[in-house]
Amino acid sequence: MSAGGGPGGAARLAVVTGGTRGIGRACAARLAREGYAVIAAARREPREALPPGVAFAALDVADPAAVRRLFDDLAARFGAVHALVAAAGTAGADPPEEDRAEAHWRAVLGSNLDGAWRCALAAAPAMPDGEGRIVTIASVLGLRAVPDQIAYTAAKHGVIGLTRALALRLAPRRITVNALCPGWVATEMAAARWRELGMDAAAAAAATPTGRITTAEEVAAALAWLVSPAAGNVTGQAIALDGGASL
Repeated sequence: MSAGGGPGGAARLAVVTGGTRGIGRACAARLAREGYAVIAAARREPREALPPGVAFAALDVADPAAVRRLFDDLAARFGAVHALVAAAGTAGADPPEEDRAEAHWRAVLGSNLDGAWRCALAAAPAMPDGEGRIVTIASVLGLRAVPDQIAYTAAKHGVIGLTRALALRLAPRRITVNALCPGWVATEMAAARWRELGMDAAAAAAATPTGRITTAEEVAAALAWLVSPAAGNVTGQAIALDGGASL
């Protein structure tokens, strides 16, 4: 693991969980372009080179000890953690087999909700007052529901509740906490969901009021605003980026 900056350096540090693929990768790339030293934390090594300014750190957000070690190490090396993007998560339809339902529920809630909670609590003590930014990647399914993804819907509703409660807890330190709620975005996770539903990107676009799906870069652009000084008094919000799908 290596990135620019460090104690005495000028670089601000951002940690993006799930930062090697999909929306997380786009967010990591955008933060690096904004001048952050970025750590993309994920369970597995990236399959292709990460964007310039982004370094990899192995992390399973379901492992409390591993989460604490990573953030303690980064705080010691960089002096502070300025931004956390909690993008790690899994999805998928609930299994019809009763004997698999429990494991699926625990896996989906564990990565999407427990992981975001765990990382936020580990990162917040290392964040400078008035400068820290936490952004969770929720989903349009944090704003509405579908019948065959009970675990994922519950997890993303929980992420929004977590975001709002953390925003209140950290408000006295002027650390902002917000959620981004993308609709369809062309990622591996979305492609797997499309296969479950027997559809594709074109069908997803046709089902969106604006007639197109959101890009990962658009999600990253919203993130860049939320971590900027311009959004310094925006906190506890769940911002939909879904082409009107949640309406």
